[in-house]
Amino acid sequence: MKTAHTPRKRFGQNFLQDAGIIAEIANAIHPQPGEHLVEIGPGQGALTAALISRDIRLDVVELDRDLVTGLLAAFSIYPDFRLHSADALAFDFATLARDGVPLRVVGNLPYNISTPLLFRLLEFAPLLQDMHFMLQLEVVNRLAATPGGKHWGRLGIMAQYHCAVEHLFDVPPDAFYPPPKVQSAIVRLTPYPHSPWPECDEDSLRRIVQASFAQRRKTLRNNLKGILSDHELEQLGVDPGARAETLQLLDFIRLANHLSDA
Repeated sequence: MKTAHTPRKRFGQNFLQDAGIIAEIANAIHPQPGEHLVEIGPGQGALTAALISRDIRLDVVELDRDLVTGLLAAFSIYPDFRLHSADALAFDFATLARDGVPLRVVGNLPYNISTPLLFRLLEFAPLLQDMHFMLQLEVVNRLAATPGGKHWGRLGIMAQYHCAVEHLFDVPPDAFYPPPKVQSAIVRLTPYPHSPWPECDEDSLRRIVQASFAQRRKTLRNNLKGILSDHELEQLGVDPGARAETLQLLDFIRLANHLSDA
């Protein structure tokens, strides 16, 4: 779909235009007949065109109303194409799920809303088959991080609590118009059909993780002051003098379960 649309900074628009990269993303997603895809921020429809067929359902969520007419003109010939002119941060993705068919969510996410949108989508994890996103490389590094490194933190812990995370491949700035000033990457998040983690109170997990990383350079003793005592941490096998980035996900689950039982 070609339009004279000028990318808007306030929507964080960088339109993907490299045909090779578009094909590589479509191959990674590999939609199958009968599946239900949801694309966030289709923009000018470059990836949409590579994914759509008469054998799948495709809902797209687009905030920029100036793009709606072009998207409808290009894709309304497909009977199971639906466009939602809405803000993905406020959109209720549960309204799209029906007939027990899980949603496959894809999108080139604007860098300025990617983190809150990822947290929002994790709320719908039980309804999702998988998610494929174009994100800033730094965000993908945080999602796929392991304990002990500078990228390990709240985003990766909460994502990995719900999903298996795969950093698929990087995308250079010149694949977009206009070129962003940062590197990008494609990530796949696959919600666990059966969680590998012990049962956990998620509200307590969010609270513990957020507090633990409130000031990265401070120890757990300082960050968790008023939440868990040194004695409680030691009883749970955690060094109060350690920093949060050294803890495993299982450690945070153990702390959260202790907090919820207290």
